[in-house]
Amino acid sequence: IPSVSSIVPESCLLIVVGLLVGGLIKGVGEKPPILKSDIFFLFLLPPIILDAGYFLPLRPFTENLGTILIFAVVGTLWNAFFLGGLMYAVCQLGGPGLNHIGLLANLLFGSIISAVDPVAVLAVFEEIHINELLHILVFGESLLNDAVTVVLYHLFEEFASFEQVTILDIILGFLSFFVVSLGGVLVGVIYGVIAAFTSRFTSHIRVIEPLFVFLYSYMAYLSAELFHLSGIMALIAAGVVMRPYVEANISHKSHTTIKYFLKMWSSVSETLIFIFLGVSTVAGHHYWNWTFVISTLFFCLIARVLGVLVLTWFINKFRIVKLTPKDQFIIAYGGLRGAIAFSLGYLLDYKHFGMRDMFLTAIITVIFFTVFVQGMTIRPLVDLLAVKKKQETKRSINEEIHTQFLDHLLTGIEDICGHYGHHHWKDKLNRFNKKYVKKCLIAGERSKEPQLIAFYHKMEMKQAIELVESGGIGKIPSAVSTVSIQNINPQTLPLERVLPALSKDKEEEIRKILRTNLQKTRQRLRSYNRHTLVADPYEEAWNQMLLRRQKARQLEQKMNNYLTVPAHKVDSPTMSRARIGSDPLAYEPKEDSENLPIITIDPASPQSPESVDLMSEEPKGCSGLPPSPEEDEEGLVMRVKEPSSPGTDDVFTPGNGDSPSNQRMLRCLSDPGPRPEPEEGEPFIPKGQ
Repeated sequence: IPSVSSIVPESCLLIVVGLLVGGLIKGVGEKPPILKSDIFFLFLLPPIILDAGYFLPLRPFTENLGTILIFAVVGTLWNAFFLGGLMYAVCQLGGPGLNHIGLLANLLFGSIISAVDPVAVLAVFEEIHINELLHILVFGESLLNDAVTVVLYHLFEEFASFEQVTILDIILGFLSFFVVSLGGVLVGVIYGVIAAFTSRFTSHIRVIEPLFVFLYSYMAYLSAELFHLSGIMALIAAGVVMRPYVEANISHKSHTTIKYFLKMWSSVSETLIFIFLGVSTVAGHHYWNWTFVISTLFFCLIARVLGVLVLTWFINKFRIVKLTPKDQFIIAYGGLRGAIAFSLGYLLDYKHFGMRDMFLTAIITVIFFTVFVQGMTIRPLVDLLAVKKKQETKRSINEEIHTQFLDHLLTGIEDICGHYGHHHWKDKLNRFNKKYVKKCLIAGERSKEPQLIAFYHKMEMKQAIELVESGGIGKIPSAVSTVSIQNINPQTLPLERVLPALSKDKEEEIRKILRTNLQKTRQRLRSYNRHTLVADPYEEAWNQMLLRRQKARQLEQKMNNYLTVPAHKVDSPTMSRARIGSDPLAYEPKEDSENLPIITIDPASPQSPESVDLMSEEPKGCSGLPPSPEEDEEGLVMRVKEPSSPGTDDVFTPGNGDSPSNQRMLRCLSDPGPRPEPEEGEPFIPKGQ
């Protein structure tokens, strides 16, 4: 029924199936089975956590590790103590049925119910395809808060058996948190390294390669649980550490087996957990107290919302990509409770906790509310708020190159600034890994293989297998590299063959990879025309900016023109007459301005244009004599050209005002612009000119 499954999450449907099965068994007269804690913690939980840890998206997880840890540690502690303290107050005010429940019992109850459940989060969040950031924040919190839950649970359980709790016990309890979390991680790392080292020697027995991955992971979980350490953190650490080295050593068939077996195993466990939750609800002993149950549900929601709001306000001071109000709402709303809380409640001992049935009833109510109400409404709310969804894209060589390039660039910038951020330490870790760890844990030449080549091998193999599975073997390009052919048909290499760190062939292969793949990027561009172009919201702003720049340039040019001495522009005689006639005082000639244009008029034919020649069109007073009253009225005086003596040039013969000093001064004043600066010790105007 697709219409139902699109609205109701799979986990809700499975709980309903469990309720129906439990009701049917009870109706027949048999006793329904209950989800026992040993079965849950030893057999049903590990496959789900291993699947999550082995295929954990490492890059987003490490980039947001600080935020995840704050939500997982501080958020869970806040929820536990806030809820426990308020429930203790409710018990004191709630009447005779609740008065006997002490502070420790309420704090234990708060620690059980406060932790976000990874199984429930996985079941709901994978269906709604939320974006990678929100998914890793909520899911990472649900994985890492296990250490806090384990510590608080065992701590309050131990304190309940004590007659008196001292300050030393509280300090030791605080220190046990670090022992439990870091101890679990250490156990996981040790088993991960052992698994990677073992896979180095399995080339001749490929069949049992997947077995080692499952065996060492399960050993890590059991070893951690044996010493009351965090088994979940041990499994995650083991999966994260072993994966890159194991995948480099094992065959592709083994890799496929691990992938699909883990997916199948975790899916079966998840199904059984939710069905058993439904059956156990019908089969278990319940004690319903309205005050306690409703208060628990209300305070759970209040504590979650307040914790997320306060912690996000603090985290956003340090984050570059801030968490928006929409993100905060999804993080608060996605805090689902599940079977871990139920199993921890079921583990409680009747001797110390006589109110166990009431606790279990309240826990089941909270689980049902979060899984059914929040799980069913989170998808429409994500659509309503237009929260960014996850985009399914295949990684390309081009993306890998640019990612590595940006990592190197940011590491270099951090080194130059003297700031040791996470890029710096990541680079140090990568160098150490490449120099020492890979040589010990990866067999053969692949330990020396550049990261880009390794990624290309993986992509080529994937592409080849997809082609074979789809029946398109004929579509494999003729220029398949020798590497991919060796991967599809593995050949035994001679034992003596040892390559240098990066040979000429490798360099040529890298060039070939870059050449072929970077050309392909153009083929992925979508064709478009001007009718389908989306309007750019920044286009108007860009236009305004360009106009402002253009105006600034024009203003700068005008200022330069005003500040530069302009060249002396010769006006036509008509313009000169008009200007001097309109304002004679403004055009009063200077004393030394004698070489002005001269017009010569032939008296025989004053109208003919050919007779006009440059001669002496001088304003009044140019000859150094005081102007006569007649000249004052006339303005310009036309003088007849005197006949030149034979052998002299009409134009180039220097006149009275053509002395070298006058010429030099005029040349300086009419200079249109700056000249190259004179060398030191050289005069501004060279002598002899």
